[in-house]
Amino acid sequence: MVYIFVHKFLKFSTKQINKLIKEVGKFAGQEVTVKGWLYNKRSSGKIKFLILRDGTGYLQCIFFKGAVSEEIFEIADKIGQESALEITGKVRAEGRAPGGFELDATNLKVISESHEFPITPKDHGIEFLMDNRHLWLRSNRQVAILKIRHRITKAIRDFFDERDFILVDTPILTPAACEGTSTLFETEYFDLGKAYLTQSGQLYAEANAMALGKVYNFGPVFRAEKSKTRRHLTEFWMVEPEVAFADLNDNMNLAEEFLEYIVQSVLQDREEELKVLGRDLTMLKNVKRPLPRISYDEAVEILRKNGIDFEWGNDLGGTDETIISNQFDRPVMVHRYPSAVKAFYMKHDPENDKFALAVDVLAPEGYGEIIGGSQREDNFDVLLKRIEEHNLPREAFEWYLDLRKYGSVPHSGFGLGLERTVSWICGLEHVRESIPFPRMIYRNTP
Repeated sequence: MVYIFVHKFLKFSTKQINKLIKEVGKFAGQEVTVKGWLYNKRSSGKIKFLILRDGTGYLQCIFFKGAVSEEIFEIADKIGQESALEITGKVRAEGRAPGGFELDATNLKVISESHEFPITPKDHGIEFLMDNRHLWLRSNRQVAILKIRHRITKAIRDFFDERDFILVDTPILTPAACEGTSTLFETEYFDLGKAYLTQSGQLYAEANAMALGKVYNFGPVFRAEKSKTRRHLTEFWMVEPEVAFADLNDNMNLAEEFLEYIVQSVLQDREEELKVLGRDLTMLKNVKRPLPRISYDEAVEILRKNGIDFEWGNDLGGTDETIISNQFDRPVMVHRYPSAVKAFYMKHDPENDKFALAVDVLAPEGYGEIIGGSQREDNFDVLLKRIEEHNLPREAFEWYLDLRKYGSVPHSGFGLGLERTVSWICGLEHVRESIPFPRMIYRNTP
């Protein structure tokens, strides 16, 4: 935590108020002491300009030759990027400065020196930046992304908490697959055989929903998918609401309300960070209910009209999703996919068994699926048959089958991938910038 100490000299005592850089504007004309890191500096003859950052903002500190000692002026000239500093001076309004205020410095203390910081204002290759991810995080672009990620996370929690959902924590180590056996990370689990890093908390969320009615889990999930696309990570965060007595239509209503809430929260509170990223806000401002809804059949027609020789029954690929989403000015919901390409737990459409009561929400501008959900199969016999058809071990799912034996009800839910959502809202080229330390098939460091 970084503090600003404001000194007011009274007759018999000194009063001290702790503040952050983002709040220095409240103390115009007063002397303050600021602690932070040297983000950048420049010189203009007898003036040194030091830009200090503290995580809450940036402050330009000006050192005039003659207004400070020769020793301090020399330190201001030689100190290296990312040195930790304590600077004292008088706050002055300046519309051209970062944050609208700057500091006429009177004193400087070096807390910790930094020399030859590897990430400089020049261009660096992405592999170099990823190797130095622990330091790259300090750049104004990465700081902006992380602040937006934080705001999205807060919006997620606020949305569900305000609607009487109960947060439930689900296991990271599981005895079986949820989304297919081909993308599991496995490990030996003492004398009990194999265990797997979770692909989703959904199955456990369903059990919680039968106890609490409306729940959500929010945590890391893992997919051992050998993909190198700009949309994929092997470790990412997902929020998964689950609602008892809810059908597919209820699920879609919840998803569109949820997306609107998230995006409008970011636009309201993090517009400055979006500007740092150069984000075009047009599409984001369009994210309001109702979102367009199309069936899988309609999606296939869109692809064929756009020259794609798409075979009915296939799942949508990344290019397909981009073409479909480009037809709309906001996220689009694609529902009722062929049941053959969807997970075993998804309920089939009672009006046409070849379709699953599933929905994917595709973000515009080529960001692909950000939400995937469905109405769950609530019939014991049907679910057991699906488990057998998918060659899944019944013993690992006995507890899941129990949910259909004791008070089963229609229920639905979805999962939203946090990193893809951050990428879309920030307008990032690659999902690797959406999380502080990304894990990909070719990288697990730093």
